Amino acid sequence: MNSDTLASPHEPDYVVLESGKTRLKDLYTKEDWMAIWMGFLLLIVGLLIFLPNPPANLKEDLAKYNAVLKEEAAKAPFKTIEWHNASSAKKGIRATNQDFAKTIAQFLAAPSDWKDNPLDALYRSKASADAMNAAAKPAFDKAKEAEGIAQELAKAAQAAAAAAGFKDTALNEAADKEIKAWQEAKGKTSKAKAKASVKSFNRVPYLIGLCILLGAFFGLGKAIMGQSFWKFFVGFFVVFFIAVLAYMAETQALMKYWGFGFPLWAIIFGLLISNTIGTPKWVQPAVATEFFIKTGLVLLGAEILFNKILAIGKPGIFVAWICTPITLILTYWVGQKIIKMPSKTLNITISADMSVCGVSAAIATAAACKAKKEELTLAIGLSMVFTAICMVGQPAIAKLLGLPEILAGAWMGSTIDSTGAVAAAGAFYGEKALYVAATIKMIQNVLIGVTAFGVAVYWCARVECIEGQTVSWWEIWYRFPKFVVGFIIASIVFSILDQNIGKDMSAIMIDHGVLRGFTRIAREWFFALAFTSIGLETNFKEFKPYFKGGKPITLYVFGQSFQLVLTLIVAYIMFYIVFPEITAAI
Repeated sequence: MNSDTLASPHEPDYVVLESGKTRLKDLYTKEDWMAIWMGFLLLIVGLLIFLPNPPANLKEDLAKYNAVLKEEAAKAPFKTIEWHNASSAKKGIRATNQDFAKTIAQFLAAPSDWKDNPLDALYRSKASADAMNAAAKPAFDKAKEAEGIAQELAKAAQAAAAAAGFKDTALNEAADKEIKAWQEAKGKTSKAKAKASVKSFNRVPYLIGLCILLGAFFGLGKAIMGQSFWKFFVGFFVVFFIAVLAYMAETQALMKYWGFGFPLWAIIFGLLISNTIGTPKWVQPAVATEFFIKTGLVLLGAEILFNKILAIGKPGIFVAWICTPITLILTYWVGQKIIKMPSKTLNITISADMSVCGVSAAIATAAACKAKKEELTLAIGLSMVFTAICMVGQPAIAKLLGLPEILAGAWMGSTIDSTGAVAAAGAFYGEKALYVAATIKMIQNVLIGVTAFGVAVYWCARVECIEGQTVSWWEIWYRFPKFVVGFIIASIVFSILDQNIGKDMSAIMIDHGVLRGFTRIAREWFFALAFTSIGLETNFKEFKPYFKGGKPITLYVFGQSFQLVLTLIVAYIMFYIVFPEITAAI
């Protein structure tokens, strides 16, 4: 990474346009394009691994469970016990439950949860696992007993409703209430069972193997671009080790509760090294922030599926695509006109980070406006802190205000920056809140490419324009982050694939196969490596000019506060006034 800007220094147009040969060479010497090819390679590998290997009796089981669901839905005005049993069995059909998928997951797994001893994240003996299971068994037995009682009450209530031909409204409501209570008890049993069925493990050999594999993978990319494979490979071990430590910090019980994830710790650990002993010269070739993050963002594109965007309907699209650009534009304007931010690139990077979707948008925007690496690091750091605050605070505020699950989910999905934090906050509030929050965040993620393109155009046309000189589309193309093209193509291809194989098959083979079983895990590792690299190449002294007068924090607080209020208002209007029928069907 250049010491002054996120991207390489600007090259004259004649270099870009000199010949077809020069442009062709860019396809394998430029980092953006290499990130696209490497991301595509992983997606293809994932498809080749999972699609030819569906779970046994997949079509027969799906047909059986779908028939039960259809029959039960027509029989009663509420979801019956049989409906829930069939639904649970259907959800249990996942490509990731197969042996080969479990092996892949074991190889790619991050350090485990721990409380007092950090080594528990890497190694757990059989004796320790047995002790944990024994300690958790009474709670599991109690939860199981409570579930059994709840199930009997649900059966009795449903039988009473059935005896009346499901025509007695009071009996139907009573049955529905008891069945929901049973489902809640079943969920508690599932959590208790997980705590009472832990297994022994030794992650160290797998982490060493993963380090070698990722080092070779990215090292090969560096070699194709004309850089040294071995210099990258040797230094990569240090970057990977710090990334592992960041994961371990995230999985510590208290840190996990407060939402301090691996991105924040990776930056902190990297900063501690770079600002004390300094990042060793032999490690620096492996400090490849952009290469890691761009490859990860290409993989992220495959997770943006059009059918999931459309599933939540128009209200979700309105919430994400109205509130986000309004907040982005207003925050940038306030930063320039009122707060008087000295750096326009820092201003727009913080605005995009806070309003769109956090780190991913910050990376794309910083590349589009050629922001300095210190500015990107500062924006990401602010995002991590406020993400943790919002992840814990917003569900609590929603509870205090008595917000319905759908409204709370829409509010959290559009305002919490990190996708993982959105899921955690939504899950804390309820199942519907989780669904709505995760879907709206996915809709919002689509704006990564739109934002990058818009910033590239605006910077060429207004910010860095020269009087009397027309804006060149080649200049815009040069400035536009090419990895966003990979992000968009991956989204389109996987959306088409998702539509063609059907909703059920896609959920089993794509979502709970290629994505959750392979590329999403890899993407999170790439992000951990990128955040580590950000810390390793950043010096605290470089931050001093940007903190003058507390302007970055003031800008972030203003933008986040405005977005929280605007999103809540728009979400209520869209979900409960304009499109109440869609809300009722969720």
